[in-house]
Amino acid sequence: MSRRALAAQVSSGSGAMPTSPASARGTRTAGPTPGERRDRRLPPARRVGVAALLGLLGAGGALLAAGAWIPLKANAAQWLLNRAWAATDDDRRHVKPWPWADTWPAARLHLPRASEPLTVLAGASGRNLAFGPALLEGSAVPGAPGVSVIAGHRDTHFRALEALAVGERFRVERPDGATYAYDVVSIEIVDANTARLRLDAEEPTVALVTCYPFDAVNPGGDLRYVVIGVAAGPLGR
Repeated sequence: MSRRALAAQVSSGSGAMPTSPASARGTRTAGPTPGERRDRRLPPARRVGVAALLGLLGAGGALLAAGAWIPLKANAAQWLLNRAWAATDDDRRHVKPWPWADTWPAARLHLPRASEPLTVLAGASGRNLAFGPALLEGSAVPGAPGVSVIAGHRDTHFRALEALAVGERFRVERPDGATYAYDVVSIEIVDANTARLRLDAEEPTVALVTCYPFDAVNPGGDLRYVVIGVAAGPLGR
């Protein structure tokens, strides 16, 4: 083939350049130049999936932390309340469990099978209930005629109410040293929207109130678990 014919074939694309052994084994793509940047980000759909997974893990961790924190706070608070109770019992004055508290120990509740008594706070506000059972403001002083309403959370301090049965006895101790025994006469599940608990009674009565059911996943339901105890008599000081 003449030199002119060979040039014509190459320029028209009809000719094939000779292939070297190295190129026959496969070519290697060159990497990015220093001025280029390879995009290794995940596709948008996968990025959303990863973000959702991380969000779920974070939320799960927060819930676990909150679930562990609630009983931890409740137990730590009882330790502080017991110290305040001891001081109250010594000199008959209201002792705050911590400097900024707006409450004080009002009584101690002794439930059957409980290893330790529960210190009851004055005033059943939501803030006080986070630290311990609380005596409803306006209800009777334990041991006096009328109904003393003591409320508590079902998943911490008042979990033990689930095991309490009619006929069993619990005790309430006052800061002045007087202790009263109460026999459980009834246990009721009522709707907080319609039920009314009367505070007048001829004999000393205690109502122990908590939310129901005890194993509810979502707090703040309408049902209440009410244990009524009637005084069996004073036990002295």
